Amino acid sequence: MTPRVRSDIPRATRIVVKVGSSSISGENAGQIAPLVDALAAAHGRGAEVVLVSSGAIATGMPYLELDSRPTDLATQQAAASVGQNILIFRYQDSLRRYGIVAGQVLLTAGDLENPTHRSNAQRAMERLLGLRILPIVNENDTVATHEIRFGDNDRLAALVAELVGAELLVLLSDVDALYTKPPHLPGAERIPVVPYGDDLAGVEIGNAGRAGVGTGGAETKVSAARIAAAAGTAVLITATQLVHDALDGGELGTWFEPAPVRHTPEESALLA
Repeated sequence: MTPRVRSDIPRATRIVVKVGSSSISGENAGQIAPLVDALAAAHGRGAEVVLVSSGAIATGMPYLELDSRPTDLATQQAAASVGQNILIFRYQDSLRRYGIVAGQVLLTAGDLENPTHRSNAQRAMERLLGLRILPIVNENDTVATHEIRFGDNDRLAALVAELVGAELLVLLSDVDALYTKPPHLPGAERIPVVPYGDDLAGVEIGNAGRAGVGTGGAETKVSAARIAAAAGTAVLITATQLVHDALDGGELGTWFEPAPVRHTPEESALLA
């Protein structure tokens, strides 16, 4: 059932959760365990859960002795190659407490634009979910080029939600909600609900995260939320540390109301 309000969230049967690099890498790597606790709780009540996780490059940086996110594609690819392995190990190590097995799914933008590749990805995801495996999706940074990259995993998460027909998309970061202006500025107010089709006129949306290890920000989350909402998926934007309460239907974050009817990916792109 597609949630129409937050209190419907515990009844959602297919959920995509996206977590940002700054929330699960570096000094925040300890947030993986409570994130897994929340995902396992949803899984335990029967929901099919997909995790879209950033963090491969940020996780790999210390192992390449890098102090800041690399700017050249080859070094990004090298860091992702190392970090993806470590990141999946950390997730699986935590999921083992619940007897849940993770399945790694790496995608490029080309995979979801090519009809054959898209169909193959959809079939694989459906089979993983049918087997009660928890798919962990990330952009395939090791082979993606600048020309075919998603650009940020918020957009990837929205497209994955479309791909699997998710009822709910939860976008997690280090900020608890969308605000009328960057939350560190005086007078910033939380936006509790965004009605479907609202253009957020007068809202100052920032385009960079605080931690400097990811590529997203409020702008990418709003764009992703609109893509998913246009496809008929409800969206909640909130902070990673609030994920348990979020999946329990708590009154927090920013709620994007879904379209009254579900649309095809092509129709959603025109409406977003």
